Amino acid sequence: MRRLAIGLILALALATPAAEAQRKISLIRDAEIEDTIRAFGAPLFAVAGLDAAAVQVHLINDKTLNAFVAGGQRIFLHTGLLLATDDANQVIGVLAHETGHISGGHLARGQEALREASTQAILTMLLGAAAAVAGGGGAAAGVIAGGSQVTQRTLLQYSRTQEAAADQAALTFLDQTGQSSLGLLQFLQKLGDQEALAAANQDPYVRTHPLARQRIDTVRAHSERSPHARASDPPQFQRMHARMRAKLAGFLESPAQTLQRYPLSDASEAARYARAIARHKANDLTAALAEIDGLIAEHPRDPYYLEAKGQFLLEAGRVADAVAPYQAAAQLRPDATLLLLALGQAQVSTDDPGLLRAAIDNLEAAARRDPSDATVWRWLAQAYGRDGQEGPAALATAERYALVGQYRDCLLQANRALRLLRPGTPGALRAEDLKQFAETKLKTLKER
Repeated sequence: MRRLAIGLILALALATPAAEAQRKISLIRDAEIEDTIRAFGAPLFAVAGLDAAAVQVHLINDKTLNAFVAGGQRIFLHTGLLLATDDANQVIGVLAHETGHISGGHLARGQEALREASTQAILTMLLGAAAAVAGGGGAAAGVIAGGSQVTQRTLLQYSRTQEAAADQAALTFLDQTGQSSLGLLQFLQKLGDQEALAAANQDPYVRTHPLARQRIDTVRAHSERSPHARASDPPQFQRMHARMRAKLAGFLESPAQTLQRYPLSDASEAARYARAIARHKANDLTAALAEIDGLIAEHPRDPYYLEAKGQFLLEAGRVADAVAPYQAAAQLRPDATLLLLALGQAQVSTDDPGLLRAAIDNLEAAARRDPSDATVWRWLAQAYGRDGQEGPAALATAERYALVGQYRDCLLQANRALRLLRPGTPGALRAEDLKQFAETKLKTLKER
C-alpha cells in the first residue's frame, strides 16, 4: 500500500457532532482492496442497469461503520465497516443497499443540499487528494493526515421511505444475482441496538440510514423465503475478503494489535499476510520479507504479494531492489493504474537515468487510464524534468494543479508549457485548454 495525502473528503453523509467537527478524514487507495470491492459489486451494478466502469468506489480511513453514495455514482466505504464484516456476503449486502440508493435516484433529490455544501469543490479536492503525496508504493494505507475539517451538516440523510426503497432494491438485486440476503440482514442486526443510543454514540450509518426495526424484519422475512438465502459466497470471494481485512488491519492497526488479531498460531494465508505487513510497519524488514516471500513462493503469480514486497523494499530505502517486484506485479496486471504508478515511482526514485524512459512509459500509461489521479501527474512531471523535457514537465504540473484546485499555479504552468512546447502539437493544445480553464476558475472565484 502506498502513502497518500488525503483529500477533502468531508464526510458527505455524516451528521457529525461538534466534538467531531475538527476531525480530519482520510481517503486511502489500494489496488487490491479496490479490485475486491469492485468484484463484489460488479454483478449488482449489472442487474441495477449501471455501467460498472462508471461506478467509483472510495475508501475512507475511519474506524466507524458507514457507507454512503455521493457525487453521482460514487460509493464511499469506511474501513471500519469493512473490518467489522464477517464475510464477503455482508459487504455485498451493504453494496447492494447503496446501489439501491443510486438506482433509485435518491442522490438527485438531494442535489440542492449538495450544492449548498459546495459538494463539487469537495469532490474536486477528492480527485486531487494525492497531489501532496510524499511516500512510495502502489497502494495507500499509511495515510498522511491532512485535508479539511469535517462538515457538521447532514447532506445525505436518507428518509425512511428511501431506506425502505433501497432495501427492497438490494433484495431484488441479490435475488437476481443468486446471492444470499443474509449478509445484509446480519449487518443491519449489528447496528440494531444503536438506535436507542444517543446520537453522539451511534455509528454514522445509523444516523444517516434510519434503521427502524421494520427494516430488519422486512429483510429477515425476505431471507426466510428467498431460494438463495443459503447460497454460499464463492471461495474466491471468501479468500479476497479475508485478505482485505488482513491488509487493512496490518496497515491501519499497530503491529502489536495486528499480531494480537493474527497470532503466530494462525497459519492461514490472511494471517501471514497481516503479519508480513505488521513486521514491515515495525521496521523488521528481514521478518517482513520472510513472510511475504513465503506467500510469493506459494502464489508466484499474485500481483499484490509482489506489490507488497516492492513496497517493503522501497520504504526500507532499498529502492533499486523494489523495481523488480513492482515490475512483476505490473506485468501481471498491466491494466492496474496504481501498479503502473508504483512501478513508475520506484523507477524515478532510483535516480538511474537508464530507467527514466521506462518510468515515463509506465506513468504515461497510468495517466491515460486515470487522468484524474493527481499523484500520477506529480511523478510524471518529475520524470519528464529529470529527462530534460521541460515542456511536458510543465504541462504535467499544470494538470496536477488543475485537479487540486490550485488555479493560479495551474495558469502559471500552462503558460510556461505554451512557451516551451511547439505550437499546434497535442501538448500545446492541451496547455491552452488548461490555461483557459484556470482563467475561467480564477475569474469565477474573483466574482464571488
